[in-house]
Amino acid sequence: MCQFSHLHCHSQFSLLDGAASIPGMMAKAKADGMPAIALTDHGNMFGAFQFVAEAAKAGIKPIVGCEFYLVEDRFKREFTKGSKDKRYHQLLLAKDQQGYQNLSKLCSLGFLEGLYGKYPRIDKELLKQYKEGLIATTCCIASEVQQTILNEGEEKGEEVFKEWFEIFGDDYYIEIQRHDLGEIDNTGMTQEDVNQILIKWSRKYGVKLIATNDSHYIEEEDWLAHDILLCVNTGDKLSTPRGYGKGFRFGFPNHEFYFKTTEEMKALFQDIPEAIDNTNHIVDKITTPELKRDILLPNYTLPEGFFNQDDYLKHLTFIGAKKRYGEITAEIQERLDFELKIIKDMGFPGYFLIVQDFTTIARDLGVSVGPGRGSAAGSAVAFCVGITNIDPIKYKLLFERFLNPERVSMPDIDIDFDDDGRSKIIDYVVKKYGRNQVAQIITYGSMAAKSSIKDVGRVLDIPLPDVEKLTKMVPDISLAKVFGSTEESLKKMLNAEQQEQANQMRSIAAGSDIFADTLNHAKKLEGSVRNTGIHACGVIISPDDITNYIPVCTSKDAELLVTQYDNKVVEDAGLLKMDFLGLKTLTIIRDAIALIKENYGVEIDPDEIPLDDVKTYELYQRGETNGTFQFESGGMQKHLKDLKPTDIEDLIAMNALYRPGPMQFIELFIQRKRGDVEVEYPHELLKGILKDTNGIMVYQEQIMQAAQIMAGYSLGEADLLRRAMGKKKMDVMQEQKVKFVEGAHKIHQVDKKKSSDVFDIMMKFAEYGFNRSHSAAYSVVAFQTGYLKANYPAEYMAAVMTNNMNDIKKITFFMEECRRMGTPVLGPDVNESTYKFAVNKNGEIRFGLGAVKGVGEGAVEAIVNERKENGNYTSIFDVTKRVDLRAANKRTFENMALAGGFDSFEGVHRAVYFSDTGDGMTFMEKALKFGSTHQEALNSSQVSLFGEASEVDMPEPEIPRATEWGTMEKLSKEKEVVGIYLSGHPLDDFKFEIEQFCNVTVKELHHFENLKGRKELKMAGIVTEVAHRMTKNGKPFGILTLEDYQDAYKFFMFGEEYVKFRGYLNQGWFLYVVGSIEPGKWDKTKLEFKFKTVELLADVKEKMTKSITLDVNIDEVSEDFIQQIDTIVNGNNGNCKFSLNLIDRKEKNTVLLTSRSKKISLTDEVLDTFDNMPGVVYSVG
Repeated sequence: MCQFSHLHCHSQFSLLDGAASIPGMMAKAKADGMPAIALTDHGNMFGAFQFVAEAAKAGIKPIVGCEFYLVEDRFKREFTKGSKDKRYHQLLLAKDQQGYQNLSKLCSLGFLEGLYGKYPRIDKELLKQYKEGLIATTCCIASEVQQTILNEGEEKGEEVFKEWFEIFGDDYYIEIQRHDLGEIDNTGMTQEDVNQILIKWSRKYGVKLIATNDSHYIEEEDWLAHDILLCVNTGDKLSTPRGYGKGFRFGFPNHEFYFKTTEEMKALFQDIPEAIDNTNHIVDKITTPELKRDILLPNYTLPEGFFNQDDYLKHLTFIGAKKRYGEITAEIQERLDFELKIIKDMGFPGYFLIVQDFTTIARDLGVSVGPGRGSAAGSAVAFCVGITNIDPIKYKLLFERFLNPERVSMPDIDIDFDDDGRSKIIDYVVKKYGRNQVAQIITYGSMAAKSSIKDVGRVLDIPLPDVEKLTKMVPDISLAKVFGSTEESLKKMLNAEQQEQANQMRSIAAGSDIFADTLNHAKKLEGSVRNTGIHACGVIISPDDITNYIPVCTSKDAELLVTQYDNKVVEDAGLLKMDFLGLKTLTIIRDAIALIKENYGVEIDPDEIPLDDVKTYELYQRGETNGTFQFESGGMQKHLKDLKPTDIEDLIAMNALYRPGPMQFIELFIQRKRGDVEVEYPHELLKGILKDTNGIMVYQEQIMQAAQIMAGYSLGEADLLRRAMGKKKMDVMQEQKVKFVEGAHKIHQVDKKKSSDVFDIMMKFAEYGFNRSHSAAYSVVAFQTGYLKANYPAEYMAAVMTNNMNDIKKITFFMEECRRMGTPVLGPDVNESTYKFAVNKNGEIRFGLGAVKGVGEGAVEAIVNERKENGNYTSIFDVTKRVDLRAANKRTFENMALAGGFDSFEGVHRAVYFSDTGDGMTFMEKALKFGSTHQEALNSSQVSLFGEASEVDMPEPEIPRATEWGTMEKLSKEKEVVGIYLSGHPLDDFKFEIEQFCNVTVKELHHFENLKGRKELKMAGIVTEVAHRMTKNGKPFGILTLEDYQDAYKFFMFGEEYVKFRGYLNQGWFLYVVGSIEPGKWDKTKLEFKFKTVELLADVKEKMTKSITLDVNIDEVSEDFIQQIDTIVNGNNGNCKFSLNLIDRKEKNTVLLTSRSKKISLTDEVLDTFDNMPGVVYSVG
């Protein structure tokens, strides 16, 4: 039986033009008995690695190809209406390794030299240069040969055909496709007309015919999903007719472009069966290229006097060891010799030298380098040469966890740099190795469940609210699992509510309406590659020109080259991958240390911070870790308060335990630490390694050490055991258990039942155990942040806020933390602020000018430098006279005024700067004009005969009178330019009402689940946004955004709620809202906020405060106190019942005294008085 192979196939990597997944295509080919398949995506080789791997699994020969965009001149980028960019399609297949390399080269150069718009283009000049090992065909109807036949006639087409035949000879084939295309582009010819000409030339020139189908999707029924995908690409609606020009959209003419079976292809080409058979002729020519190879390191140049990398690494190691340790003890010597031998035997000294080069240069450039990430912190050699910054001997870290001599694999060292410094290191790498040897790594953005529903919904023109209803039904699993899992499987994956959602989706999909279509098409398109991006930290370095090894592309988001293979496989292609990570915490530490030096003259080396600092541990014991590294979550703070950590080992353990899985052991860890529960060890032999973690196996390294100590494993063998345990390889586990039990019995005569139990405990903890090296390194960094916050709170918090300037919510959160700490945060000030947050002489944090909109870094630099050189500014005129007005413009000054930057100038409030001076200019404009005129006069003043510059003496403009802005106006303008309220908050006047009568914050409304079941939710806020709308059915509804101190929430009011409360929907109003969380009216699985009452916040105090009781310690009752109370009661008549509750703590007695004849008015002054009375706490009723 004649076999057939598809040689022209597009996958999802033909971005938004292919709907076929590679595994799906491979499965159909295997089921059909095809010996081979070619992957020929448009203009790229993104899918080549996955394609070859999937083919190997299926036992199918992979043919790596590409359908290129061919132009006359790849460098030409200027076109006119009459001379457009004419792009032909051209199919090329890699015949062998050389062909793969040339295909890769062409694909790279298409981007590097030929990219125009979104099209990577090549030309014949390039093709001729890199044709070796390639097979070419006449391709599809969009090829040069077929387009020439259509538009210039058969004779001209034959000339082009012969040119291609001359280039490729026996490796040129005539490709025949039959998609039943009628007349093409008004040429009077059909696809079959062109085919007949090609068949004629095949016989005339002896060029073999091959049958292909230009497949873009797998099954015929997928054509509509593919058509939707094309609409996603072009932004069109499916209802727009297909065609060319205005009012039409791109689309395939029919549903024939699918991955047809062999029988379907034979039937289609029954008149020319050789076209089917000749696909085997190509398949037989193919020698599958090897895409995988060993890592090829870039060259590391040795200094004079060294002849190999082993000796030089050893030299650097022992120089570093002397600096790190002072005295090299026998233990240190043994450890370093051991590691160096393994590194040498495994062939990795070059890797260590390359990495230490980056970290050494980083420190020379003033870039902060992290202590180490992951298992690399377990290497003493890495510590000595400066790759890591944590002593693995001191912290009992294992080298074999990082580099196992019994499992040869490339070491993986990720390096943290401060955020600002990361780019400096990448610049250094590019400069050292060359731009053509360095690349960033591509990422593929796929259509997830919700995004595929949204995309399909938009293309089908479904109203957005209806689409959102569908997306909200999606549980946290893929659509494939929602629709493809059994009920039993769903129960294991989802909770009850999510199961209900999944069943609801299944029910909808089983229907026949537009919503069913949406879900079914979205299911097919889920996982399609929608776009490409750039890996956040990965950088590839090649031995020479990177295009000699892998295909690359370019991106508008990257200055460097970008690999066409993603992070999962790029190392398999034989290239060195380095992860250069930006760690904000290092920048915060650096900035805080700089502020400390500036304010106190104290130089702090973070590596010298004492790890036994009492104030730091007290901070952790109080759980006051907001703004610190690793330990700032609410859950962690709760555990820290219970644990009361006293040394770094406690922090390392908590860092490892506080994550899903091991979190279940935190309570036991704390109880044992506090002595509430006796510490137990799986076996006495393990006491030494488990003492620091109170008998609990917290770290992966402890699993390894347990196997070494009890059963005589080498640490290399123990690492393999750990990995097998973690991956639950049960067959391996049974073998290892026998080995462990026998070893423990042989070496220590441990009872076999006991050692079997210990092994089971190890298996349990191996599932959750964390990498101690990583936990230790990051806990040390965390301690450094804790130390700085505990000992230099203002400077540390200023650095934290500087590095969160772009996130107003975080700034608000950290300002609240500063208030809790008793550290004032003041608004920006022209005489104290810098670009970043700073700390003044009084220990108060000054808002950074860089956080004010419209105030650029150049303007701030001009303001601050002038201030440093010539002293503080005395007035707005002094500022405009002295600051370079080319750097600071009108908007800069106006926004600084709105933010309060000039509030320190006496007698001039903010409204003055924007008041009209009577001549059509604002006072700020006049001040700027004055300053500009002064600077011009100063620049043009002549030097007198006596050699002195003539003084420029100009009268200052008169300061106009203006009505001062009210609190709300002032605060709202402040918020416009800063994003938050600085000098106060609109709700400050209602603190009493909020404290006494509210039981939730607006922020809590973002988590309905936590509020479900509570009878009444009471909150207060200011209305910041309002909208009155109509539903599709013509019914009115309202949208109300309420904001409090912490957050904002958008409420929707429908039906009776809207009718009842619409009068309160006014921007700037202060409201008191009472409601509850209830199941939705239409969808019971969805929770909604139901309004009960809405009223003005200003009315709440008088309406709801019926009585006030002062709890007073009897020791505080004096003549002055009685006089003060008498003054309040007699001077503030009102409607509030007044009581005193006298408390005698010694005798444990209380006496309640209630005034029967007098009631008081709770004015702000009265409440302030109560608040300031020592030993007094009040409550209202």
